Amino acid sequence: MKLPKPKIAATLLLFLLLTAIVPYGAAIMSAESSDSALPSWEIRFGNTEAETVEEAVAASDDEWIRVTPHNNKPETPKGTSSAWLRFSLPQMSEKSALFINKVYGNSVKAYVNNALVYNSENKYNFNGRKILIPLSTEDGGKKLYIWTQGGSKDLGIEGEIRVDRYSELLSIYVKQGLMDIIIGATFIFIAIVLFICSLFLRKGFYTDGFLLVLILLSIGVIVVTYSSFLPIILGDYGEIVLVFFDLALYTLLPSVTFYFEKIFGSGKKQVVTRFRKFQLVYSIFCLSLMVINILLSYQLEEFYRFMTADILGVIMIVQFILLVSLAFIHTYRGNGDAIVFTTGFTIFAFISLVELIVYYISRESYQLYWWKWGMMVFVLSLIVILGRRFTRNHEQLVEYSRKLETFNNDLQRSEKMEIISELAASVAHEVRNPLQVTRGFLQILGERSDHKEREYMQMAIAELDRATVIISDFLTFAKPGLETIERLDVSEELRHVSGILAPLANLQGGVIELNLQPELCVIGSSAKFKQAFINIIKNSIEALQDNGLIRVTAWKSEAYVMISVRDNGEGMNGSELARLGEPYYSNKTKGTGLGLMVTFRIIEAMEGTTEFKSEKGEGTVIIIKLPMARKN
Repeated sequence: MKLPKPKIAATLLLFLLLTAIVPYGAAIMSAESSDSALPSWEIRFGNTEAETVEEAVAASDDEWIRVTPHNNKPETPKGTSSAWLRFSLPQMSEKSALFINKVYGNSVKAYVNNALVYNSENKYNFNGRKILIPLSTEDGGKKLYIWTQGGSKDLGIEGEIRVDRYSELLSIYVKQGLMDIIIGATFIFIAIVLFICSLFLRKGFYTDGFLLVLILLSIGVIVVTYSSFLPIILGDYGEIVLVFFDLALYTLLPSVTFYFEKIFGSGKKQVVTRFRKFQLVYSIFCLSLMVINILLSYQLEEFYRFMTADILGVIMIVQFILLVSLAFIHTYRGNGDAIVFTTGFTIFAFISLVELIVYYISRESYQLYWWKWGMMVFVLSLIVILGRRFTRNHEQLVEYSRKLETFNNDLQRSEKMEIISELAASVAHEVRNPLQVTRGFLQILGERSDHKEREYMQMAIAELDRATVIISDFLTFAKPGLETIERLDVSEELRHVSGILAPLANLQGGVIELNLQPELCVIGSSAKFKQAFINIIKNSIEALQDNGLIRVTAWKSEAYVMISVRDNGEGMNGSELARLGEPYYSNKTKGTGLGLMVTFRIIEAMEGTTEFKSEKGEGTVIIIKLPMARKN
């Protein structure tokens, strides 16, 4: 399937963004793995919340389980409320520190030589936290004990334990935590700006803009609340983080589906609409459950987490598969927005789907990371789609403006024609009769005059004849109706017209060439048809120069007969073309402009259209389109 250039550009833009994001994310991930990582540590599970560090040090070696970074974290036994971890510190230089990627537990304490060196309390640490512990040179070679307690069904350490210079580890700590806040805050800022801008949009675009605002705002809140920095900053108010995270998630899922529905429709058997309504109902259910859980002091926490993590995760997987499948169908049909949406959403859905699968396979111990970068690509695709819709709306507005200008011009011309028509109808009859009487008396006087006076009389009669022709044109213009309606053979009529005007063309040094298809028939008056094309071809003859050629072509186009008259004369510029058909406008010295006016009215009376194309020095083309007569 060949894509137009704008679609290729959008696809390449998303691809380039992805290629820029992946190395950056890979660099951060690779920074977590280093030679400074400890090869192993030991863990000891307990069922008491008041065990001291002295009791942990005195415990026998049989109670400890050895763990390496490359093995899965040991499963926390049922009934366990706390755990101890221990390992030996390597030799260290000044300004060193210990960095642990992920520690589970609400309370985390660290001891060196039974002395407390780190203490952190966080009631809402469900996803684990990163910790950074400053150490001194004297701590090298000593045992470090870490105690974790409560808050999660998992206890222990996930990932690596690194000992390195404090500045190096702080850089990693900031990159992994603060970057989430920066990215999320950026999304929130963009959502606010877009919301303000959407207030000035018309109704059709306001809904699309508001849905995009909800998506951006929800994504921003999710990314910010997912950061390990925020609970540390908020302290005892960490529960707010979880509330906002859940609210954003409940808003995001139905909003994405609704945005998809607005762009691509409800789908076969309204599957998208039904799924969106189901998501909305389920989000309201989860919201109600969250409120009840908070009012009951988190007594329903386990059931709430099952409904909003396990079940909602399955719904998200179904949503990804459904929307990606439908987007691919629309892409196959050549929908430009679908190509952009499919590219962005496929990247996001694929990354999220893989991470969700890994998350559940690892018994929820895997730390979701790459979804943030996939979401950035997806948001970019949504913005591109909205931008494309704005562009199409602008193009429609420009096209509407052009049509409105053309309509105004036609209206002005129609008003002029109406005035002239009324004037012609009221004056022509009254003027023509006196002219004929005057001409008769001039003929009689001319016969009785001498040679010199007879010459003047003939000049006067010629001018009266010219005035009579103008009056006749006025009458034809005022009443263009076809008195005698019959079936006309276009080829035969044009040959007759060509025969009449061929001598005139020869006098101008030109020829008339005919290229006529047979069996082209229209309904009209033979006299008026000939009059119209005599006017057109005569104008072409008068525009000819040396080696002039007039090519008359007639052919069938669907239910119409197309007639083209092309000459290689002097041509016209744009301003001259725009004034064709105006009364008293003519490029000829003694022209009145009435000939083309009459021609246009005859073609209109035959329910046809006339189109002129011309360039100065290149000649002129006139294309007449007439409805074809039905066969008897």
